[in-house]
Amino acid sequence: MSFAKPTSLSREQVADFEREVNTVRDSVMNNLGQSDVDHIRNMIRISRASEIGGRALLHFGIGPLSWVAGVLALAHAKILDNMEIGHNVMHGQYDWTGDPTLNSQTFEWDIACDGEQWRHSHNVTHHTYTNILGKDRDLGYSLLRMTDEQKWKPRHWFQPLANLMLAMGFQYGVGSHDLEIGRYKHGAMPKAEFKARLDRFLTKVGKVWFKDYLLFPALALWSAPRVLAGNFCANLIRNLWTYLIIFCGHFTEGVAIYREEDTCNETRGDWYIRQLSGSSNLSGGRLFHVMSGHLSHQIEHHLFPDMPAHRYPEVAPQIQALCRKYGLFYNTGSLYKQYWTVMKRILTYTMPPKRVPV
Repeated sequence: MSFAKPTSLSREQVADFEREVNTVRDSVMNNLGQSDVDHIRNMIRISRASEIGGRALLHFGIGPLSWVAGVLALAHAKILDNMEIGHNVMHGQYDWTGDPTLNSQTFEWDIACDGEQWRHSHNVTHHTYTNILGKDRDLGYSLLRMTDEQKWKPRHWFQPLANLMLAMGFQYGVGSHDLEIGRYKHGAMPKAEFKARLDRFLTKVGKVWFKDYLLFPALALWSAPRVLAGNFCANLIRNLWTYLIIFCGHFTEGVAIYREEDTCNETRGDWYIRQLSGSSNLSGGRLFHVMSGHLSHQIEHHLFPDMPAHRYPEVAPQIQALCRKYGLFYNTGSLYKQYWTVMKRILTYTMPPKRVPV
């Protein structure tokens, strides 16, 4: 995959597209209300109830069926907490409520990723520099080669294994993003700053490990091994699921990669087009969308990151219609189809580039 080609739209058409996308945004953002608050609070209640039920089954259940049910309930709680609740609250989608428990700047989630570090690496860096090579660290998560323009290195032979390890420990991949290890290794970050970032990351990891792998197993007494294994498996399921949704939203076939110079003098309309061409959606039902944090509507999320995510299904048909009107590609498909193209991309760039005959 090479860099994105310049849009065929005229400057006037880009401006018209910007105005129409703004109209779609305003139609929702000017009509936020109690139903939006009810949605997020209901998700929080469901997540907490699922966690309590899951932990109770792991602690007090008897036999393998109760253990499996406990793992699934706890994984369900963690997925909701990370995706439909944490991710969306920390995007500022509910700051307008004035509710301190929904404040994007103070919210913390149950994941090995410090909230403050995530707000910088994700909200600022990723959403500002989406798919810009050398700026967006989400592009391959500093582990995977995802485009021809990334230099091939011998370690990329092991890319399929690296992808599997990243999927299994996805919360740590996300959590280590703001460390910017590459900058530190190349002398572009002072040692004191790197140490402060590392300490903050390890502190959050320690809190998560203490709760899941020490506190709750200790409280379970003779059931400690059962609880320890259950907590580990619930975290693994959450990691695999979030990896799957995130990768299918960013690294499918047809997703465009940009150079920094491509975005010089970028208007809001140009930014909208870059977000559109750098994202992909997943088709599915209401439960699927909730469990994905509505990141199954990755296109709409990148266009409107501060819009309550449960409203994305409402605006998606309008965005799709605008794409048809302006001849822009709207990348959507089933989970199976989209992940198949992700794996094709990972395997393709595992191989060194073919030498062009002189």
